[in-house]
Amino acid sequence: MTFSILIPSWNNLSYLKLCIESIEKNSSFKHQILVHLNEAKEAETHYLSQKGIEFTTSPENIGICKALNTIAEKATSDYIMYMNDDMYCLALWDKYIADEILNCNTTSFMFSATMIEPKNTNNKAVIVANFGDTVETFQEEQLLQTFNSYEHNDWSGSSWPPNIVHRLMWEKLKGYNEYFSPGMSSDDDFCMRMWLAGCRLFKGISASRVYHFQCKSTGRIVKNDGRKQFLKLYGMTQNMFNTFYLKKGEPFTGLLDAPSKFNLAFLAKKILLKIRGH
Repeated sequence: MTFSILIPSWNNLSYLKLCIESIEKNSSFKHQILVHLNEAKEAETHYLSQKGIEFTTSPENIGICKALNTIAEKATSDYIMYMNDDMYCLALWDKYIADEILNCNTTSFMFSATMIEPKNTNNKAVIVANFGDTVETFQEEQLLQTFNSYEHNDWSGSSWPPNIVHRLMWEKLKGYNEYFSPGMSSDDDFCMRMWLAGCRLFKGISASRVYHFQCKSTGRIVKNDGRKQFLKLYGMTQNMFNTFYLKKGEPFTGLLDAPSKFNLAFLAKKILLKIRGH
């Protein structure tokens, strides 16, 4: 099974190289790798050209949403994956995702790999284990030998990259919402639009694992106020959507349902929003 893997990158060549090399070295299948280079530099275009990897460029940083939509036009697979350039794919990561796709009998799904991160951000979907937070300090061999030893469950609320959807869903939603450029809250917006389109299968796959160096690009940008934009569009906060609809980070139990009208915590938050004038 082939994925079209979309990787937006912004002057992050050392991480991009490591990411691409991990896909090539640790995948079960040969995937289509597609890169968008924000503020493209000659060293980056030379590297990708030498590797025979398709890419697009922009002279300025156009952000994640527009970069993904630009490069997605070159995708040839039925499965569209968004991956950050500061990720390292671990053995069989793609096989476990492919197995889920083959077993789900629907084109309405979002699956995510499970991230291993060096720093604890209290994200229940993440495995915390420090194998370095830079390319220079990366303990690759130790990670490859031990990454499967960490116990974790499949989790609900897939949205974090690397995430994958069927091309039909991507096209139905017209990709990522550029209203959220450069990209803060765009993942949650994409999931909300999938939810409104009828998707109820949002699953993080424990066995599929990637190492994430954590925000080597997003930490440098001028961020949009995604939380306010999300609230304005949907009349609820991201936290409400993630907690009561996606059940984000909770153990996966199957297809999701909308929160019950008798859910007191959900009702209390809705009432608080009305009191505040939202």
